[in-house]
Amino acid sequence: MLDAIDRRIVHAMQTDGRAPFSRLATVLGVSEQTVARRWRRLRADGVVRVLGLTTPEATEPNWFVRVRVQPAAAGAVADALARRPDVSWVSLTAGGAEITCATRPRTPRQRDALLLDRLPRTVQVIDLTAFSVLHAYVGGAYEWTGFDDRLTDEQIEALTPEFPRAAMTPVALDPEDELLLAALATDGRLSYAELAGVTGWSESRVARRVEALRAAGALYFDLEIANELLGHPVSAMLWLGVAPADIAHVGESLAREPETAYTAVVTGTANLLVAVTCRDTAHLYRFLTDRVGSLPVRTLETSTVLRRVKQAGSRMDGARLTDPEPPPARGR
Repeated sequence: MLDAIDRRIVHAMQTDGRAPFSRLATVLGVSEQTVARRWRRLRADGVVRVLGLTTPEATEPNWFVRVRVQPAAAGAVADALARRPDVSWVSLTAGGAEITCATRPRTPRQRDALLLDRLPRTVQVIDLTAFSVLHAYVGGAYEWTGFDDRLTDEQIEALTPEFPRAAMTPVALDPEDELLLAALATDGRLSYAELAGVTGWSESRVARRVEALRAAGALYFDLEIANELLGHPVSAMLWLGVAPADIAHVGESLAREPETAYTAVVTGTANLLVAVTCRDTAHLYRFLTDRVGSLPVRTLETSTVLRRVKQAGSRMDGARLTDPEPPPARGR
């Protein structure tokens, strides 16, 4: 069972996934040993994991894909997708007859290999629809915070990373960043020494590059949460049709709701995708009628998640997160 301190540690890691334990302890008013011990237990129990991810603006556009499959083959196809490092958020929806997933291709070739070659040629696939992500609301105020015992505004402000204004300039990803980003995508809290071992760089170079990418908005640290273990077992994908003039307003409004785990502006017949996590179906109903219903939404399709196979980077073992495969070090 998670208590109030556990949940505050989770919220603190959402605010800054690379914050040292000493800083978290000061803000939370507990000892550094308590934070370290509890965090390691939460991670070992598959409740949480920090991942370092690139924003869509920094790489190839991300895609969301809806795949209708033969129901008997849905589990096998979902597992095959979950094994791919460029695929995340693999879910069985529509009673198990549909798979929803996200792709994070590094190159157009990697994108086309999945969307134009691999999936269309899979015999169990009946239909495929892909939506390009035009803008994603990620990090900071857009994180899911539907649990109890959240931090105060003052605690959030104390933990929020600050970057010099001069540093907020675009930074182009370099091919040499691949090993660094691959390592952070499996564990966003790897030390600079561990990252140096993976990349073959010096610790100082690793530190400078990580901070430069964060400051430029090309890299952010996402906290994966096994929501069911925090008492929120009901998840759903909402596909909204919104007038072009209202997209920014509706997207921003829903992205800031505590139940919202992810919001993105996408191409296609539905131009907004919203992933929500709730305590139960009654909670989801209230979210749809009260929050979504109060906004200028033209159309709404709700697809509940039957089973989550993979989150942003971690495969699921029942309700728990599992450790992703560690990336190979340079030269291996």
